[in-house]
Amino acid sequence: MAATRIPTRITPQYLENAALHYLERFAASSAGLRRVLLRKVDRSVAHWGGERADHLAAVDAVIVKLTNLGYLNDQAFAEMKTRSLHRQGKGSRAIRATLAAKGVDSELAEQAMETLTEEHAQPDLAAAIKLARKRRLGPFRLPEKRAEMRAKDMAALARAGFDFDTARRVIDADSVDGLEELLTS
Repeated sequence: MAATRIPTRITPQYLENAALHYLERFAASSAGLRRVLLRKVDRSVAHWGGERADHLAAVDAVIVKLTNLGYLNDQAFAEMKTRSLHRQGKGSRAIRATLAAKGVDSELAEQAMETLTEEHAQPDLAAAIKLARKRRLGPFRLPEKRAEMRAKDMAALARAGFDFDTARRVIDADSVDGLEELLTS
C-alpha cells in the first residue's frame, strides 16, 4: 500500500511557486487559481493545523502579484476560452456557463462574446454546423435515418447550448450545401 503524501507547510514563497507551476501547465482565471491555492491551503491546514484565514492574505497577494506581472489576465483567458469552446462547437449559452464556472466575471464574458461576434457574423450557427458535422447530425446523417433521429439530434444541439431556432435551422436543413448557404446569408 502506498504511503500518502504529506502536504507542504504553507509559506508565501510556496504559494507563489505553486501558482507559477500551475500556470505553466494550465491557463487559468484569477478565481480558478485562487481555488487551486486554497485547496493546497486546506490540505496543509488539515495536516499541520492552524487556521485557513491566516493564509488568505498570502493567497490574495500571490494573485495580485501574478496579475501585475501579466501571468494572470482574466480578459485574455475569457477570449481564449471562448474561441476554444466555439471551435469545439459549443453554443453561446454553453460558453457563458463554462466561463461562469471558471470564475470569469460576467462583464468579461460578455466582452469575450462580443469579440467572437465581431470575428464571426453568426457564431452560434457556425458552431452548430461544426458540431453537426463532427457528430454527424441532421444533414450529415444518412438520409434514411434523418427523420427517426431528428429529436435526438435536436436534443444533442440543445445540450451543447444552442437555442431551439438555431438547432432547428441546422437539423432541418435540406443538405450540407443548404447549411453553407445559411451561414453565408
